[in-house]
Amino acid sequence: MNNSYHELIKYWFAEDIGDGDHTSLSCIPETALGKSQLIIKEKGVLAGVDVAREIFHAFDPELKMQVFIQDGAQVNVGDIAFEVEGKVLSLLQTERLMLNIMQRMSGVATVTRTYAQQLEGLKTKVLDTRKTTPGLRLLEKEAVKIGGGTNHRIGLYDMILLKDNHVDFAGGIANAINRAKQYCTEKKKQLKIEIEVRNFDELQQALSCGVDRIMLDNFTPENTRKAVQIIAGACETESSGGITFDTLRAYAECGVDYISVGALTHSVKSLDMSFKAVK
Repeated sequence: MNNSYHELIKYWFAEDIGDGDHTSLSCIPETALGKSQLIIKEKGVLAGVDVAREIFHAFDPELKMQVFIQDGAQVNVGDIAFEVEGKVLSLLQTERLMLNIMQRMSGVATVTRTYAQQLEGLKTKVLDTRKTTPGLRLLEKEAVKIGGGTNHRIGLYDMILLKDNHVDFAGGIANAINRAKQYCTEKKKQLKIEIEVRNFDELQQALSCGVDRIMLDNFTPENTRKAVQIIAGACETESSGGITFDTLRAYAECGVDYISVGALTHSVKSLDMSFKAVK
């Protein structure tokens, strides 16, 4: 598990519990022991089991978790993903945090799986974006991978992506690319450089300068096919902008390497599940 999650878990508990779960403390004895099950209430793809394990362990290392269904598995209504046994107070205080994370991650994984399946038989991979929930980016991007998608850059630090505003503020395609290359040389940074192009003129300029990937922004499928032929393997290709589930395969059939889809993370419905006491 990513070490960055540990600090997040501390914050999540502080946000939820504050100076104490007074509801549970007022009616449950400190010594009471019990067991709860994670019950799936909606068909989808399970994600977040590993994070749930870390949440339980961080709060109470004595909680025992028995996993029946792993991350990435297709689940159906009534499935029991895992059981957790230990102090009832610990089960009650970890319940909502664990559910919030697992429901969100499973929702992202479920949507991603449908997009990935739409591309079966083609070389194109579906990418996520930076359109993520602040504070939950690592979890949502992990859920994309679990669902069968591919991560684009994680943030602003691990790749150079020159978008339309960068190009316009820099004074054009050539200026933006050349300055990015110079920056990488001066700072000794080994970063891939990608540039967004809006038309065929910008495409030719980008090819003349040389980059690692060209993003074809708001191109029609017909123009995308032409652009891929022009690029002819000179660099990686990515389609972006206004691409829906219904048009996804049409763009992929043009031969692009990647299609980025903000909808994988920015407007996902959480997968319904519950954490119920075993009587």
